[in-house]
Amino acid sequence: MDEKSFQVDEKSAQSIPVPVTHRLVVTSPRKKWGRRLALLLAFLCTVHFLSDVKRSRHHRHEGQDHEMLSALMRHAPKKGSILRGKKAEQLFLSIPDTDSATAASRVYAGKAHMAGSEGDFDTARYFLAHLQEELQIHRSSSDIPLYPAGSRESREATLSIPSLDEPKAWVDVYYPILNSPLDRSLEILGDDGNPVWSAELEEVADETDPYAFKSANAVPTWHGISRGGQAEGKLIYAHYGRQKDFDALVEAGVDFSGKIVLTRYGGVFRGLKIKRAQELGAAAVLVYSDPRDDGTVTVENGYVPYPHGPARNPTSVQRGSVQFLSLYPGDPSTPGYPSYENSTRVEGGSKPTIPSLPISWANAEVLLQRLEDGHEGPTVRLVNNVDEKVTPIWNVMGVIPGHVKSEVVVIGAHRDAWVTGASDPISGTVSLSEVIRGFGVLLKKGWRPLRTILITSWDGEEFGLVGSTEWGEDFSEWIKDHVVAYVNIDTSASGSRLKAAGSPLLAHLLRETAEQIPHPTSEGRSLWEAHGDSGTLFGEHVNAEIAAMHKDELLAADSIGVSPLGSGSDYTIFLQYHGVPSTDGGFTSTLHDPVYHYHSIFDSQYWQELYGDPGFSRHVAIAKHIGLQVLRLSGDIILPFNTTHYSIELESYLDKVVSVAVAGSYDVDLSPLRGSLHALQSASLELDSAKTKAERKLRKILKQLKKKHAICHKIRRKIHKAGCKLKKVFGKHKCESKDKHADTERERSHSQPSQHLLKAIQRVQAVNKRLIAFERSFISKDGIKDREWYKHLGVAPGKWSGYGATTFPGITEALTMDKNATAAAYEAGRLKVLIDGLVETIRL
Repeated sequence: MDEKSFQVDEKSAQSIPVPVTHRLVVTSPRKKWGRRLALLLAFLCTVHFLSDVKRSRHHRHEGQDHEMLSALMRHAPKKGSILRGKKAEQLFLSIPDTDSATAASRVYAGKAHMAGSEGDFDTARYFLAHLQEELQIHRSSSDIPLYPAGSRESREATLSIPSLDEPKAWVDVYYPILNSPLDRSLEILGDDGNPVWSAELEEVADETDPYAFKSANAVPTWHGISRGGQAEGKLIYAHYGRQKDFDALVEAGVDFSGKIVLTRYGGVFRGLKIKRAQELGAAAVLVYSDPRDDGTVTVENGYVPYPHGPARNPTSVQRGSVQFLSLYPGDPSTPGYPSYENSTRVEGGSKPTIPSLPISWANAEVLLQRLEDGHEGPTVRLVNNVDEKVTPIWNVMGVIPGHVKSEVVVIGAHRDAWVTGASDPISGTVSLSEVIRGFGVLLKKGWRPLRTILITSWDGEEFGLVGSTEWGEDFSEWIKDHVVAYVNIDTSASGSRLKAAGSPLLAHLLRETAEQIPHPTSEGRSLWEAHGDSGTLFGEHVNAEIAAMHKDELLAADSIGVSPLGSGSDYTIFLQYHGVPSTDGGFTSTLHDPVYHYHSIFDSQYWQELYGDPGFSRHVAIAKHIGLQVLRLSGDIILPFNTTHYSIELESYLDKVVSVAVAGSYDVDLSPLRGSLHALQSASLELDSAKTKAERKLRKILKQLKKKHAICHKIRRKIHKAGCKLKKVFGKHKCESKDKHADTERERSHSQPSQHLLKAIQRVQAVNKRLIAFERSFISKDGIKDREWYKHLGVAPGKWSGYGATTFPGITEALTMDKNATAAAYEAGRLKVLIDGLVETIRL
């Protein structure tokens, strides 16, 4: 009987008790065995499911184990449904775009936006709107979610991050004490006390650079956090104003009491030049930009000054904070606690007690020509009156919730500039803006990170890392409990060389991600290879001292090519105060690049498009680099931390200390510390093995889970189809088609995890817990001697450098500054205790 001749009416069908088939078919032995196998598999799936349910009643999984389990169950592979892993990375890397980056830069760098100004608030609104649009954040009203620091709304916004299910963005308002310039002047006085020369303190621009021309008088040339007042005295030249420069003059018999010191920028952080001068009794300090620091790109070598050429504009002035950064960053009036509007204020020790002014090369040249014997000069009078007051600043925050909500990866850039800041900081903000666009596209495609991502646009960085520091002091416990890594971007593009800096834990991640991104201006090379680039503008004359300083900077990089972090940007609160591993990077200027007019009106959009990054390909390359870092940190099952590289680097730090001790003939036994480092290296190798095994085991179980789901799902589909055919035979209503993805989701939501899966997740979480603890273990509650805010005993900004990193700072400074072997031994003992504790912490 064929299928066409088999017809049953509805009445007859109701009288048939249980039909076996609606047609006669001849089933081959192979198909019989296939159906038997399917039945057996269905039975086994049922038994396994029931046994899982029974076991689950006796097993409680919570916290991170539950979060990871939930993520993995949702991430259990199914074709074409969830965007993740390499596919997510590939899509992300296709999004950052030069046209979009250029347009964003023209908006952010279109006008002056110093911290606390109206222009600064406008950039906060731009950034918030960008987050809301790209992350599809619902806005219930036209009101800006603006939360005063310390308010219930501000507290809840951050503290509730681990419970968020949807993206969110808001603005936190902090209230530090900042200052702004009033009247200023600089004069050379004659023997009768009357002025014989008055300096033109402002920068001079013409319409060749329309951005610089428009903002020429927007922010006067002055030092942030500088002391207000007037000073008069004989001029003394102190070269770079480093500690060794001052010491050499003191040894030569120079008396600084009541003098006005002239120093050039470079060598050390500008605030420390003022600090050393005031300690020696000086009345005031002038700091100028010297063309000798511009490498080969000078008028002497035939290059034309900006804006008509790439050499330094002689009227350019470097503004900047003169806070004593190596003592502590942030609001000087609230050391160690946040700046709320009603916070108690103190006279902190990080502010100068003598006035200072930044001046141009054009003005400095006049003063230098008046020096006698190269050091002492005429009497000068300096006026620097400032307006100091509590000033609101605006941190913009955005959250992309992950599956593991208790672990948070932070990425941040500062937004405030001294004037328009096309390079510093807007190139960094633009790169972060492109990262946000990339993440937005991923979200629209169904992506969700494994760990939560917090995006931050810091304010007040230029005054002394204020916005990030105040937030970090405000949410100290939350950061310790949740933040696993911080990715910083300050300046994306100011030259041709890629600079990569970070915790040794993340050195391999920095390099590996850069190696996977094309070089922005040289075909066939990787982004990482740009760390050896050095510009194309050469010349016969170059200052030997500045060339040697640049060489020393390059030698600071580790065996991977990554330099340690000191201070000078917003990673400081994360690494130095909380022990959160951090990275920083971007394209920086070299001795053979067009002169980068740092903190000047000439750090403009015009300069950026003409000389800094024509075409904006470097902005885009950095966006891809930092975004890829965040995707790995937020998406890898095992955190991409390399503890073995770190433990080996620690021994290289010790080797440097030993060299210092030998050179100074100090009798200090560092062998116990070396023994502890060897123990750490052994424990780290064991952790490496545990990492590999834990991830391999989990992936194996997930692969089996995928196979099991596929088989069981196939059987369910066959049963569903057979049921539909039976209903059709009996004339019942038509079967509804099933949504494969919804069906699979339903299956997962009702399924119970196996003991094997739970144990594998617990092993992974145990490993991650130890990886997170590694950097934190270097944090000492007592901090570093004489600057206790800095708590990381492995690395800190140099006491007399400010920006540059000093490794094993306690021991190093006991030898190099205190000249005290006993103090060095004590510091070695403190460090040994932390490392011995770390060895025990990372052992499984």
